[in-house]
Formats: sequence, structure tokens, C-alpha cells
Amino acid sequence: MEMTLTRNRPAMLTSPDQNMLIGGSRVPSASGERFETRNPANGELLACVAKGGIEDVERAVTSARAAFEGPWRRMKPAERQRIMLRLADLVEAHYDELAMLDTLDLGAPLSRTMLGKVRAGALLRYYAGQATLIAGDTLPNSAPGDLLSHTLKEPIGVVAAINPWNGPIGMSVWKAAPVLASGCTMVMKPAEQTPLSALRFGELCLDAGVPEGVVNVLTGMGDVGAALSAHPGIDKIAFTGSTGVGEKILHAAASTMKRVSVELGGKSPNVVFADADLDKAVPAAAMAVFANAGQICSAGTRLFVQRPIHDEFMARLADYTRTIRVGDPLDPATQIGPVVSAPQMEKILGFIAGAGEEGARVLVGGGRVAGMEQGYFIEPTIFTGVADEMTIAREEIFGPVLSAFAFDSEEEVLTRANATPFGLGSGVWTRDLGRAHRMARGIQAGSVWINCYQMLDPGVPFGGYKLSGFGRESGPHHIEDYLETKAVWINLD
Repeated sequence: MEMTLTRNRPAMLTSPDQNMLIGGSRVPSASGERFETRNPANGELLACVAKGGIEDVERAVTSARAAFEGPWRRMKPAERQRIMLRLADLVEAHYDELAMLDTLDLGAPLSRTMLGKVRAGALLRYYAGQATLIAGDTLPNSAPGDLLSHTLKEPIGVVAAINPWNGPIGMSVWKAAPVLASGCTMVMKPAEQTPLSALRFGELCLDAGVPEGVVNVLTGMGDVGAALSAHPGIDKIAFTGSTGVGEKILHAAASTMKRVSVELGGKSPNVVFADADLDKAVPAAAMAVFANAGQICSAGTRLFVQRPIHDEFMARLADYTRTIRVGDPLDPATQIGPVVSAPQMEKILGFIAGAGEEGARVLVGGGRVAGMEQGYFIEPTIFTGVADEMTIAREEIFGPVLSAFAFDSEEEVLTRANATPFGLGSGVWTRDLGRAHRMARGIQAGSVWINCYQMLDPGVPFGGYKLSGFGRESGPHHIEDYLETKAVWINLD
């Protein structure tokens, strides 16, 4: 298949070298070292990016601290709001470029990355509204004497935002919005696999009027994230990524008692009852796991189908999956692109091979896409005959691999759905309102989607139970994670 991935290169990529953003300027790393970022669809070199180190961490944290202690912290809420609204307009105006950067860097189809435009603008505008709503309380007290007690809400300080590679520009906006609304400053560390759109977003922040040093973008490897996690100058960490890395961040943050929120991995159940609308449930069940080549933390990777409809449902699901178009991310007809890197591809193929050895049966897919070996393309893969204790049923694969199970009763499937250390997303398909409510109460997950999957909104919280992390992003209370509450007592006698 002929690939067309060199067309429409963003202007940002006319320079082969991409520097980090510190203190309002694009600067090389102190060491002068760089690393490559390549297109996973064809191996094309996109850019050589500054490889940050410990000295660069110090520079970025110092810059963010100076900006926090400067005029930004004292800026009126209405002015922060105006800047954020300008930023929303700029992000939308330049979203074609941002989406193209993500498509080239991640391999996600342009038809998918462009869908983030509405959400990015909505997130920035939602949090811009919250910038003017931060308020303390006047509280009654029973202390002796004539004492007035009230609280103040203050920005927590410098935030380290450590982002994953599976949704680069969306994660940049999601992490930056509460920081800007609260009056904090940040050092953003994008994943080394997909750093480009974060750098461009940092430039747009400056264009919108965000003061220099408020948003710093520090590119590099895992050692940079580790250094930020342990740095005494960081007041909060906001991390999205794997559970293993999240555990390391918690350990690193413990010595300075900094505030941490983590959104981690998942092995989410998607449950289809016999009374479900199969015309809706079949395509939704497929894309719940295959969208973004399965590289979504809340992907519905464990499909439970009630026995009376199991065979029909699986046949229809297999037929639908065979129609999914895997190919050139710049082709508007493409639904799934490559996975992000060669190591990720090999990891996924290892899971697929291991599933067969454990006795699972391939219904659809099961290998690389024929004729597209220049990129990291994997067929959408469905396994049947999966036992709950098999590796593919327990571990997060982060690829286009679905494990399917049959079940009999509501009680049984609820027990099996919860038999995982993760608890991020879940789906339930039924026309029975009572069952829908019982399942929503019973499933141990941060999100339960009824007759839909992967719905998100700036006003609705998202996060996990158990090893899927703690803290919530979005929703009316998210901004509290970026604020300190100070009690003030005044003796009126």
C-alpha cells in the first residue's frame, strides 16, 4: 500500500531540530543532546528533539517558580479567564496543525485526531469559567470569645504534568487548563514518543498572553519525569500513564509530601446482556477496544456477552471487525493507524502469541497487517475461549486486542467484571433500567457507560478505582486539586 504521510507537513517541522520551552523561549538542552521522534506509520524522521536532563529540570522548575511568585499569582481571576478564552480560540484556529502533529507523531488517523478540536476548546472554556469561581467560606465556630473564621483558597504552586503518548494534544490541554485557571504554574513533560504538539501548544500559550515561565515544556526521557517527581520545588504532580510508572512517582513524591493525582491503567469490562440493542452494541463494542489502535487506558478490552446471544453477537462482531479499515493515518477513510512504536508493537504481538499458547482462540486478526510492514500496524484481534485467569484477561495490553467471555447471570458477571486490580472504565448494554442501575452501583470503576462507551465531558469527572489511580480530572471539583485551603481566625474583641 502506498503511504502518503509526507504531505501537508506542519510549518513547525520545517526545522529539523525542536528545542524545549523554558521561561518563554525555545532553548536546547544544557547537554546539547537530542533524541529522534519518528512517524510510526513509515519510520520517517520527524524531528530531533532536545533531550532534557537534571540541569534542565532545575532551569524549568526555577522558571515556573519565578513566574508563580511574580505577577501571575496576583493576576485577577477575570484576566486569567480572558487569557484562557484567547487560548481556546487559538487552539481551535491552529487545530489542523496540532492534529497533524499528533497524527505524524502517534500514528492516529487524522480523522480521529481532528475530533479532539471540540473537546480542547470546551475544556479551556470550562476551566476559564472556573477561574472566576474560586472562593473561600465564612464558617461558624464555637471557640470562646468573639472570633470570625473564614477560609482562603490559594494556588498550590508549581505543578509537574507528566503526560502519556496516546493522546498528546488532548492531554496537554487537560493538564494545563486547571493549572491556568487556579493561578498555578507548570512544567509539562510530554512523552518522548510524542513531544511535538505539546511544544506547539506551549507556543500558543505565549501567543494567548500567558506570561513567560507559567507554562514550560520539558522534553526528555523517563529520568526527567523521575527528577520532577522528587524535586522539592514541585508542589503537585499530575500524572497519566501506566500503573508501574505511577507507583514509582508516588514513591518519589513521598519524601517531599507533594500532592499527587494519578490516572493509570485499566482492564475495563464491557458487558452485553441478552436484551441489548445489538445494532448499537456490536460496533460500539468493537470501537471500545480498537479505537486509537487500542491505546486508550479505559478501552473495553474484556467483553462479556450473555450466553443466549453469545454466538450471534460474536459472529456479528467478527464481521464488523473485518470491515474496520487499518491504513494510512492521513487517509480520511482510515479508522485505525499503527501503534506508536516498534517496542509497543512487539509487546502486543507477544501478548497475542502468549494467548494462543494458553489456549485462547483467535476469531479475527492475530498478527501484523500484511503489506504494511514499513509501519507498526497490527490487525484488530479478537480472542474467544478466554479464561478469566489467562494473561490476556488480566494484564493491560494497550493494543487492538479483545478478550471475549460468555456469562449467564447478572450476579456472575458483576463478580467477574470486578475480579481485576484495575477500575477505570466499564460498559453495560441493556434495555432493563433496573439492571442498568444495579450494574452501575455494583461495578468498581470510575466511569460506567450505559448503552454507550468512552463518553467524556469537561463537566463530568474522570478517574479510576484501585490500581487505576486516584483523583479525578474534569468536573466541578477538579480545580480543588490545585488549591490550598487556608483557615483565617480574627479576634474581634
